[in-house]
Amino acid sequence: MRPAALFSAGLLILSALAGAPGARGDGGYQRLEGHGGPVKGVAVSPDGRFALTASFDYSVGFWDLVSGDLIRWLEGHEAAANAVAFLPDGRRAISAGDDFDLILWDLETGQALKRLEGHKGKLIAVSISPDGTLAASSGWDGRIGLWPLTAPRGPRWLKGHRANVNDAKFTADGGTLYTASYDGTIRRWDVATGALERVVVEHGFGVNHLILNEEAGWLAYGAVDGAVRAIDLATGEELADLTAERRPILALAKTPDGRYLAVGDGEGYIMVIDTADWTIARDFRAAVRGPIWALAYDAQGDRLLAGGLAEDAVLWPVGGSKDALFAADQRLFDRPPEEMSNGERQFVRKCSICHTLERPETTSDLRRAGPTLYALFGRRAGTVAGYRYSGALNGSDLIWEAETINQLFELGPDHFTPGSKMPMQRIAKLEDRQDLIAYLRTNTGPRSDGKPTSGGSPEPAGGTQ
Repeated sequence: MRPAALFSAGLLILSALAGAPGARGDGGYQRLEGHGGPVKGVAVSPDGRFALTASFDYSVGFWDLVSGDLIRWLEGHEAAANAVAFLPDGRRAISAGDDFDLILWDLETGQALKRLEGHKGKLIAVSISPDGTLAASSGWDGRIGLWPLTAPRGPRWLKGHRANVNDAKFTADGGTLYTASYDGTIRRWDVATGALERVVVEHGFGVNHLILNEEAGWLAYGAVDGAVRAIDLATGEELADLTAERRPILALAKTPDGRYLAVGDGEGYIMVIDTADWTIARDFRAAVRGPIWALAYDAQGDRLLAGGLAEDAVLWPVGGSKDALFAADQRLFDRPPEEMSNGERQFVRKCSICHTLERPETTSDLRRAGPTLYALFGRRAGTVAGYRYSGALNGSDLIWEAETINQLFELGPDHFTPGSKMPMQRIAKLEDRQDLIAYLRTNTGPRSDGKPTSGGSPEPAGGTQ
């Protein structure tokens, strides 16, 4: 087995039941396969025919849920794509990413119709008004952007949260917006004027996600401390507290009729709540390791689309057997860390989500957030064919050797290669850096310059952009 395949970063147990990519088994399981990184956001079209997936690999996938086939990739983000939403017409969609931008897409052609720029921090969520005329972006710059989608005007900004904004939900008439933030509050805004009407919840811990059901008169939220609670919209009274002590809550989704609420958390569990009496209908581990980052029900409410650390999203029947989920093919499980060398553990933890060790032409490497590390030693930075590098590495004189890899992780990419796409991270211990470099030297193939791979001093850590 290839080294990169030994640690597939939290494959969903549900994926094992899906069969071949796109296949719908007896129970309606379906796997949407092809991304090169974790799936951060999912959405199902209003008619239930199509799905969107947003990934750490910077791409948005557009899928046919009848056949399970990929229709096309939507390419345009310059960093991880975090969230997606269909417009009511089903022919357009909008995505939000770590590049601080929203992109409005024509799904029939795959063309980017408009790039919405102005935030000063990454975007973690996007919501569309019921009439399709406005998009609300949740920014880690502490602002909510209200973007006209049918007019050439710029955004209006809602300001007042004291920390990152994580989610926003419109009311059915589009006149009110509820927002959630790391400052622990849920706030209610007048969309027409941008005025803050009131602070609805002061939780104490960051609030990550909201679900609004006006017809039933409740608002539910999930928080960083693992809280899952529902309040009465009219009185603010708490209706239910279904906290399961698993943190953080990373995904919420409700069925189209509002009856059931699905909760995904950082430990890989999915909990399904019956909101008729606020009881737990199901609660199970859905991933080998968490998190469950994204959830969306299909148009009938009988299947749930889930995304997490795996490179595919899984659509599965809510009424499926709980026992069957745990009977998944054990071959898909990650190797226990204690069975790995220290160098491999460092690679898995620091590099494997973005990079593989395969040849550049290998299909599985094409959608990764970072370029392949194959033939890493002796390679000039920014030279893997077909990968879109940042301007910081284009034309760079940096050569990847033991010493430069060591410096990369000793100082951190923000200092060693400022402006590159590589996430900020360091490996503090010299021994860990040396073990990683030794692992890379053994597993990244021949040197780019043809020199022997065994030369040089003992070394440290890798995963380079």
